[in-house]
Amino acid sequence: MEKDRVFALKYALTKGFQIHPDAFEILKTVPATSLEKVIKDMVRRNTKERRYQITGDDLESYLGLKDDGTIESDLRVLSDPTGQITTAEGVDGYGALFRNRYDKLKEIISERPEARHLRPLSGATRQTKEDDDIYVAGLVDYREAERGRAKLGLEDPSGTLLAPVFDSDLQKEVGTLLQDQFVMAKLGHGPHGVFVKDVIQPGVPTHPPRRSESEAYAALISDLHVGSKYFMEQEFEEFVAWLSEPDSIARKIRFVLICGDVVDGVGIYKDQDKELVLSTIEEQLGHLEKLLDEIPSHIKVVISPGNHDPGRRALPQPAIPEGYCPGLWERANITMVGNPAVVSLNGVKVLMFHGQSIDDIVKVTPGLSYDKPTDVMRHLLMARHMSPIYGGTPIAPEQTDWMVMDDSPDIFHVGHVHRWGVDMYKRTLLVNSGAWQQQTPFQMSVGIVPNPGIATMVNLKTFEVFNHNFNPDQEATRSENIR
Repeated sequence: MEKDRVFALKYALTKGFQIHPDAFEILKTVPATSLEKVIKDMVRRNTKERRYQITGDDLESYLGLKDDGTIESDLRVLSDPTGQITTAEGVDGYGALFRNRYDKLKEIISERPEARHLRPLSGATRQTKEDDDIYVAGLVDYREAERGRAKLGLEDPSGTLLAPVFDSDLQKEVGTLLQDQFVMAKLGHGPHGVFVKDVIQPGVPTHPPRRSESEAYAALISDLHVGSKYFMEQEFEEFVAWLSEPDSIARKIRFVLICGDVVDGVGIYKDQDKELVLSTIEEQLGHLEKLLDEIPSHIKVVISPGNHDPGRRALPQPAIPEGYCPGLWERANITMVGNPAVVSLNGVKVLMFHGQSIDDIVKVTPGLSYDKPTDVMRHLLMARHMSPIYGGTPIAPEQTDWMVMDDSPDIFHVGHVHRWGVDMYKRTLLVNSGAWQQQTPFQMSVGIVPNPGIATMVNLKTFEVFNHNFNPDQEATRSENIR
């Protein structure tokens, strides 16, 4: 036996425990690195019950070796643009898109009591009493906040309005608003006309928690970049193998959600061919299929696309086309969805979005960076929109704006930036699931330092978050207990 195995077993004996012979056979299958934790957990649990023996039944129950029919695995796709995309054309198409964005977000904010006093922008300057407050709503078409001066410009179907902002705290908030996002503004009337007294963003509300009735886990990952010579294939294979190990968490995983950039693609950036080990999309997706084949069949896998995957680049993206990867579409335990998509895992609503718009927001918002992706995700939840800025990330002129968050998700799962992060905002769990690709020359040139090789597991009943670091070259990322 390895030294750590001997140490772990001696620990139980020094605590006055006996180990039943049938438990020894099971302990042989436990990885040496996990054995100490298993033994200590068994000692702690059985001591509470005043039982001083570790049996095979104890271990089978703890490690999930017995098939637990009480763990649910109900997967439902609630929202998916695949097959529902109705792209318009030209100026008229984008006009329809932004009108739909305005209408959907106005309906959402109309649930607030202040919205009863909403009036069109074209009538905002007409007041009967100087002490009356006016409420208007529109898409941000101008914002300025610097050197103690600030202005906010809004647009709605009736016209535009540009008003100054005098309050210093409100000036800071105006400086963080995103171009083309929807807001409601409270206007006051001064000697020189109207001015902005308050800004109200749609924001996801604090909502009643939706939780799984059984203790099922979901593993959240993204940005594999299969085909790149920087793809961490060995570490990813270890993750897939771990799903079949006698680990107390792995045995309860019922879902794996992969949030985009499953392959590195072809022709995505200049000289990409020099960084590929698989030179065609078909080869890359074929290799991905072989890797995912090792995931146990009782685990349901959901795959959404990113900007490196084949198909349409503009948002919203349909699922990766079946013609490129028929094997993935045929797998009974794999579900292909678009970007963004909403899925229900045992009643828990998960919003999957690859996160291309993070690039746009980091560029124009002071204080935000790639190092803390969940801060950017908070901005998206406050704006109630996943890609508000027009002119950066390609957005297709759809008749329906698929990027509006119609409902409050329980989990907001994003990738793209290759930085792991987890947080909570108004009972919505924010997870940026990092990547499985080492730092590329491009990332090095712009100072992006990824922390790849981390799998994030969420207990869908308790919302505890556990991380498993498969990357030997980085320090272990601490587990989170967020509820």
